[in-house]
Amino acid sequence: MDIKDTARPLDGAGVSAFLRSLPERPLLLGLGEARHFVEELGEVRNEIFRHLVEHEGYRSFAIESDCLMGLVVNDYVTTGAGTLDDAMARGFSHGFGAFPANRELVRWMRAYNEEHDEKVRFFGFDGPLEYWAASPRQALTGLYALLDGPLPCTRETLDTLLGVDEQWSNEAAAMDPSQSIGRSADAQRLRLIADDLVALLDTQAPRLGAEDRERAALYGRTATGLLRYHHWMADASPARWGRLSALRDAMMAANLRALAEHGPALVFGSNLHLQRNKSLMSFGDQTLEWWGAGAITGTHLGDRYAFLASALGTVGDDTPSPDTVEGLLATLPWDRSLIDARRLAGAVTKPAPRISRDFAYFPLDPAQLDKIDGIVFLKEAVRLKKLG
Repeated sequence: MDIKDTARPLDGAGVSAFLRSLPERPLLLGLGEARHFVEELGEVRNEIFRHLVEHEGYRSFAIESDCLMGLVVNDYVTTGAGTLDDAMARGFSHGFGAFPANRELVRWMRAYNEEHDEKVRFFGFDGPLEYWAASPRQALTGLYALLDGPLPCTRETLDTLLGVDEQWSNEAAAMDPSQSIGRSADAQRLRLIADDLVALLDTQAPRLGAEDRERAALYGRTATGLLRYHHWMADASPARWGRLSALRDAMMAANLRALAEHGPALVFGSNLHLQRNKSLMSFGDQTLEWWGAGAITGTHLGDRYAFLASALGTVGDDTPSPDTVEGLLATLPWDRSLIDARRLAGAVTKPAPRISRDFAYFPLDPAQLDKIDGIVFLKEAVRLKKLG
């Protein structure tokens, strides 16, 4: 089989045909990033989302960004609260608010909502963390405020236990477990309080409106997830980073399962987070190994979760070898292609793994093509942010 027989130009008709080829209509369509901050990929993502909204009934978009910050963006796109500049400044983590394609996406979502009664919604699906983690204050106090008494502690006690936010968000704790407060007596007590508050939410759900229930559930899983993450930041064992990576993706997966209730939705994040197979990443002298958010979500949703990996040919000045998957895809006649990954797996013979000079680029694993539904391939990416 010629690899051209597995591919077609990437356009709206191709996206719709891809959806029809799946065993079931997905509640969540994951579009992976082979590298963050590739402007061409951001533009393609925006085109895909616009097509999905206008022709396939999609009404939600989620990005690998802080789930609590994302509330600011959603308020803007759904109600017009604040300004576009404010939404970009306060509504994204990881520096994603400065990415031009994200600004254009938020602008388009707001313009769409101004003209339509059925609104499109914006979500962040990452936790409030990087390698370090934020204070659980916003999540805990937000959940506390939505519940009715009797509560497990006073608001004053909660504030005292939380202390100053800087002791939680200390970036040095990422590399030095002794600087984490995640196993202090106050943090341990907060974990118990968070557990009690989440249990109370279940008992009080009938008195809350749909929006408050959704917001409270987000606060609850974020508070418990952050406190669990902080607990393991204080761990000094060799398993520390593998466990933290898994916990982060478990938080992502919990947010994605909640998002599925609003499906169908387009989900945009790293291939490492959204793929179905186990994630591997070099980290110092270790190779971290964990199940990512896509693998966990796919376990729960089955065929209602679909995954489109992205791959790039030339990345800046880094060109793939002809015997790699990306090198083979670069022979396709289109600058932007949509590939049936499972058919591609049967059409190629033992391609070599790509070794990229760009440390921020995560190549396709040729041994895992059969675990991908499709591939969005860009022959060349030159407008990217240099990292490191």
